[in-house]
Amino acid sequence: MKFKRVTLVTINRLAKFIVSLSLFIAIAFAVQQGFFEHIADSNWVAKFVKEQGKQAVVVLMAMGAAYAALGAPRQLLAFAFGFAFGAVEGALLALVATELGCILSFYAAKWLFRSSLQRKFNKSLMKFERLVKDNTTLKVLMIRLLPIGSNLFTNVAAGATTVPAQGFFLGSFIGYIPQTLIFAYAGAGIGLSEHEKILISIALFIVSSVIGSLLYRSQFRRKVQEL
Repeated sequence: MKFKRVTLVTINRLAKFIVSLSLFIAIAFAVQQGFFEHIADSNWVAKFVKEQGKQAVVVLMAMGAAYAALGAPRQLLAFAFGFAFGAVEGALLALVATELGCILSFYAAKWLFRSSLQRKFNKSLMKFERLVKDNTTLKVLMIRLLPIGSNLFTNVAAGATTVPAQGFFLGSFIGYIPQTLIFAYAGAGIGLSEHEKILISIALFIVSSVIGSLLYRSQFRRKVQEL
């Protein structure tokens, strides 16, 4: 029985090593081939879509998810997709790709790197866990909306702790929407009418006021900055 347990542990470690090595090789290959430069290049994305048609969507979504999973600026992704696909479709595709990237980095941290991350960054991870474990969706939404912190750190920290996955993904998805829409529309070159600008300004003011009140009442901003 003891031998069987040791064998299972060894197989598990070997499997993690093989998957991790494969992941690093794939990332190195993607960097060497310039994939991540291409996915943030509006002209390249538009040309690729024109040449490949609808088949390009699957490839670009995979590239976009990998790009977002590594913590690259999701705003550039939204801009490039907005330029290539138009504002609405580009925003939707960029939002899905960004969320997929969030899920990838979350589970990579949970399944492959959790032990090593906890050994090296235990103090910061425990702070993060205490911060967002309760009311996860709302708190993660706040983090995504705040102009502070690292997208990659947030994903990895959540994966390396016991933060609920469902609440984390939902809060992230909703929190990604505002900037994704803004940059996709900017990429598409669509101007808004004065009436639309006023409505958006009012909506943003209300949302900002509510979130700001919640943030400062709970001293959430200070706690996030201390991570």
